[in-house]
Amino acid sequence: MSALHTPAVSQDDYLEFCVFLRGLCGIDLTQYKRPQMERRLRSFYATRGIHQLTDAFETLRRDPDALDQLLDRITINVSQLWRNPEQWQLLEEQLLPELAREGQIRAWSAGCSYGAEAYTLATLCHLVAPRARTLIQGTDIDKRMVARARLGEFTDDDARSAPRRQLEAGFDRTQGGWRAKLELRAITRFDVGDLLRTKPQPGSYDLILCRNTVIYFAEPIRDELHARLAGGLRPGGYLVIGSTERVSQPGDLGLTTTHPFIYRKA
Repeated sequence: MSALHTPAVSQDDYLEFCVFLRGLCGIDLTQYKRPQMERRLRSFYATRGIHQLTDAFETLRRDPDALDQLLDRITINVSQLWRNPEQWQLLEEQLLPELAREGQIRAWSAGCSYGAEAYTLATLCHLVAPRARTLIQGTDIDKRMVARARLGEFTDDDARSAPRRQLEAGFDRTQGGWRAKLELRAITRFDVGDLLRTKPQPGSYDLILCRNTVIYFAEPIRDELHARLAGGLRPGGYLVIGSTERVSQPGDLGLTTTHPFIYRKA
């Protein structure tokens, strides 16, 4: 008798939630590693008294703030200026001067979050290759982060590991933070884009940075993404990934390892 009063439970409310969210805002959670993402979702909703993920649908449909809170939980927007400084030093001293010999630097910050990586790169291009024609494109699936990136504004905490000389060369001091100088904003552009769907034109970039992003993807999705990124590089171009990531079988993609977590297109 008690079974008659037991609420119906979805056989896979997580997959139902993924389908719903994809329709609502275009984010496809099925492409991410399920254990980590499902744990993150269930803990987020458990604190709100929701144990069946499908019970969140109505609130997400009608309350933009609830959707923003969810996106803050499931999207990875951890960044800062000059994050992983050893890679930036290598870019400044070796890679960018080499790429600038062609007279241009076309770069893509893939999964750019709120723009810290793109503006760090823009600063270094401005310093070490001021005569090169430079265009840096940043894309992110979260339209809120893209809108923020276009402003070029950062807090003091965002700049906590930035070398002072480079920081002051690229940014103006504001109350409580920093703003990218006009010349940096002139060579950067930001668009909403889903890494899982974006397919760059072959050979369209000299440099692609896709760091600290693919660790959340299932391995087949990660490998397919790396193949598309490699295809977007021109011969001699570089792919830079995060220090906890790897490219599986780089030789199959026409890539050779030149430095830790940095690959060159043959």
